[in-house]
Amino acid sequence: MAAGLSAQLIESLLTPGRIAGLLFLFVLSSFIVDFTSKPRYGKSLPLVGSGDGVVGTVKNWIFYMPRFNIWVAEGYQKYTKHGRAYVTPSSPSRPNEIVIPQSHVNWMLELPDRVLSTKEAHQDVLFGDYQFLGTDDQFPIKTIHKHLARNIISLIPGVQEEIHAAIDAAFGTDKENWKTFNLWETWLKIIPRVTNRILVGANLCRNEEFLQSQVAFADDIVRNSFILCMFPRIFHPLVAPLIVLSNRYHWHKGHKTAQPTIAKRLHDMARKDSGDPAYQDWQAPEDMLTWLIRQAKIEGLHDELTSQQLSKRLLPVEFAAIHTTVITLHHLFLDLLSADPSLGYLETIHEETSQAYRSANEQWTKESLMNLHRTDSAIKESMRLSNFATALTHRKVIAPEGITHPNEGWHAPYGAVLMIDLAGTHHDGDIYENPNQYDAFRFARQREELQKKVASKVDGDHQKEEDVLKMKRLGMVTTSGEYLPFSHGRHACPGRFFVAHELKITLAYLLDNYEIKPIKERPKPMWLGATIIPPVDTTIEVRRRRR
Repeated sequence: MAAGLSAQLIESLLTPGRIAGLLFLFVLSSFIVDFTSKPRYGKSLPLVGSGDGVVGTVKNWIFYMPRFNIWVAEGYQKYTKHGRAYVTPSSPSRPNEIVIPQSHVNWMLELPDRVLSTKEAHQDVLFGDYQFLGTDDQFPIKTIHKHLARNIISLIPGVQEEIHAAIDAAFGTDKENWKTFNLWETWLKIIPRVTNRILVGANLCRNEEFLQSQVAFADDIVRNSFILCMFPRIFHPLVAPLIVLSNRYHWHKGHKTAQPTIAKRLHDMARKDSGDPAYQDWQAPEDMLTWLIRQAKIEGLHDELTSQQLSKRLLPVEFAAIHTTVITLHHLFLDLLSADPSLGYLETIHEETSQAYRSANEQWTKESLMNLHRTDSAIKESMRLSNFATALTHRKVIAPEGITHPNEGWHAPYGAVLMIDLAGTHHDGDIYENPNQYDAFRFARQREELQKKVASKVDGDHQKEEDVLKMKRLGMVTTSGEYLPFSHGRHACPGRFFVAHELKITLAYLLDNYEIKPIKERPKPMWLGATIIPPVDTTIEVRRRRR
C-alpha cells in the first residue's frame, strides 16, 4: 500500500512538463556556475563582440562559431594595430581570451612555463584530458626534440621513397587520359602513409587498416573539440566520456593492428640491450616508435614500455602531423593552381626542383632541399596567406597570483588565456605588401636582393653579417612575431624541419611527374569558431607526364 502511494506521488510530481523545467533549470544553472567561475578582466582591457553583460555573453556564445574570426579581425584593426591588448569572446567552455599585440609578444613568450603554460593551453583547446585517453603530448614532444633533428638526414631517403610510391598509388600512371581527383581525399591517401613512415616504419605505414584508424582518430579530435567547446565545463565529466567513445574505438582498432609491430620492436630492442649475440649486428629502425622506447629507457619510465601505452603516445603526434600537413598541402595547391598562369609559378618551381633533383643524382639530401629557395618561398607564402586557424600560439596563466603587464598595467588572473593573432598579423599591409595576394616568390625576391648586397660587401663588413642573418630568417622553418604558422618561441613546432622537407619532396615529385590543370577560381574556405574548414569538395584534373 505504502509503495503504491509513493509511486503515485512520484508520478504526479514528475510530469513531463516538470521534468523539462528541471532540466532547463539545471542547464541554465550550469551555464551560470561556469560563467561565474571563469577569470574576469578589468575595464582597462577593451572587449570586442556583443558585450560582457548577461545578454552580451549569451549572444557571444550563440554567435561564437560564425563570428569569432570577425571579432578578432575587428580587434586587430581597433587595438592590435595600435599596440594595445584587448579581449575577445570565446566559446561557452572557455574563458574570454586576451589578444596580445606585436609589441607584447616577446614579453609573453619569455615568461616561464610555471607562469604561462603552453601545455595547459593545448589541453584546454583540444580537451586533452578526455580526448587522448589519459595521456598528454609532453613525452612525445620531448622525444621529438631529443631524436628527430639528429636523425633527419638519415630519414630523407625513406621519406622520398614513401612519397614517390604514395603519389603514384594515389594519382595513377595513366599518361593518356586526364582524370579527376578530389584533392582533399587524395592528400589523405598520401600524407598519413608518409607521416607514418617516420612514426612506425615501412611495413605498418602501408597498412590501410592502421592508417584509416589514425585518420579517423584525428577526425574525432577535430569534431569532438567543436562539440565540447559548446558545453559548459561543469558538463564535461558527464558528456565527454560518451563523446570520446569514438576516440577509444579508433585507438583500439589502431592498436590491434599495430600491436605485433610494437611488441616485436620492444622484444628486439630488449634483446639488443641485453647483449644477445644474435642481435649483435641488428640496428633498431630510426623512427618515432624506437625513439619513444629509447627515451622511456633513458628516463627509467618502465610503465611506458607496453604496446598499449606506446600506441597512445603516438596519438598526439598522429593528430598534429596528419591534418596540419594535409591542410597545408591542400591550401598550397589551391593557391598555386588558382594563380594567374602567366606568372609561371608552377613552371619555375618545376624547373628549380627538377634541376636540383638531377644534380643530386635523384636522391634528395638536406642540403639540396635547403637550396630550393623559390620552392620554399612558394610554400611559406601559402602558409602566410592561407591560414587554418585564427591563432596557433596560446598560453594559459597558471601562476596563482596571475600576471600584470609591466607597461599597460592590465592584469590577467589565474586561468586566463593569452593568444597571438596569426590571421591578422599575416594579413597586415604594414608587414606584408599586398597581404591578401598570393605572391609565390615574395620571400625568394627578398633573398635574391640580399644576396646581391652580400656579394657587394667585403668580408668582416658588419652590414654583410646582418644581411646573411636576414637571409637565414627568410626560410619557411624560421618563426617570428610576424610569421606564426609553426607558432613561435621555445614551444614552436619541433617537427617543422621534417615537414619542410616532406612538403618540398611532395611538390617536386608531383610537378616532375604529373601535369595538373589550373583552376579558374580559388574555392573559399569556411570559418567555424577559431578554425578554417578547407573546401574539401574541390577537384583537380591530373595526368601523368609523358617522357
